[in-house]
Amino acid sequence: MSGHRTPRAVRRGTRLLAALALAMSATVHAAGADYSEQLDRLWDYDAPAASEQRFRAEAARHPAGSREAVEAATQLARAQGLQRHFADADATLDAVAPRLASLPARLNVRYLLERGRTRNSSGKPEDAVPLFVQALRESERDALPGAEFYRVDALHMLGIAAPADAQLEWNRKALAVAEAATDPRARNWQGSLLYNLGWTLHERGDYEGALAYWQRALAAREAAGDVPGTRIAKWTVARGLRSLGRLDGAERIQRALAAETKDAQPSDGYIYEELAEIALARQDAAAARPWAAKAYALLKQDIWLTANEPQRLARLAQIGGVAP
Repeated sequence: MSGHRTPRAVRRGTRLLAALALAMSATVHAAGADYSEQLDRLWDYDAPAASEQRFRAEAARHPAGSREAVEAATQLARAQGLQRHFADADATLDAVAPRLASLPARLNVRYLLERGRTRNSSGKPEDAVPLFVQALRESERDALPGAEFYRVDALHMLGIAAPADAQLEWNRKALAVAEAATDPRARNWQGSLLYNLGWTLHERGDYEGALAYWQRALAAREAAGDVPGTRIAKWTVARGLRSLGRLDGAERIQRALAAETKDAQPSDGYIYEELAEIALARQDAAAARPWAAKAYALLKQDIWLTANEPQRLARLAQIGGVAP
């Protein structure tokens, strides 16, 4: 997943795993960028445990209470939350909270974003929304370079955590800010936001509208030269085609992705799951069985899926004829 790893992507189970992740730099010493951007280069969103260790080491490099140490700690908390270590994430954020008043607004924005993400990921979106609203307000005070990027981040999280009837509006606001941004990183949010808008419409049963957004997301990823993001976007276009009953087109895309990623470690179980679902849509249980078995073998290791959608794994095991 790209550096804009969207929680909706995780929630829908469509992320391509580590072999498809956007490569992240192992150092924050690149010249010409604000510290926030340098820090974000340490991320590998598909390897949160490794990212946690990087942020822990980065925080330790700087004086306690400094902008750098506090900002690194916010990302340490995010890495803990992605591992579902929510109590640890809260403790990390609790430790830096008293320092925020004396630091630039950017630090409060990032603190609120990660506190909100922790709430949302732990199943408490109603507690997350006020935190994201606060982050959005704080972003108006952020005078550091790259402020637009974190403003879009706050809007995009509201598009995920807000009640269903408000998600479309928040996502459209986020897209408008990203499209108007002068900061290249903020503009690069467009692919993720188009992706999220597609899921919002898909969940409402508007499959044609969803596919239109996903096709725009694919064009944005290709234009940006984002190889991992392009693969995700192709997967999602194929998912939209399946919902519309256009099974031949959906299968062509998923088979091409399966061939392209066959040597990835680990392989991507979500591609195999879709191939199984396409076969079932054709009422071909025999063709679905091996795809479902391969998908189950991989996806049972996904900590988010096992915690949030065990019934989905049970379905794959049943279709694949394997013991859960």
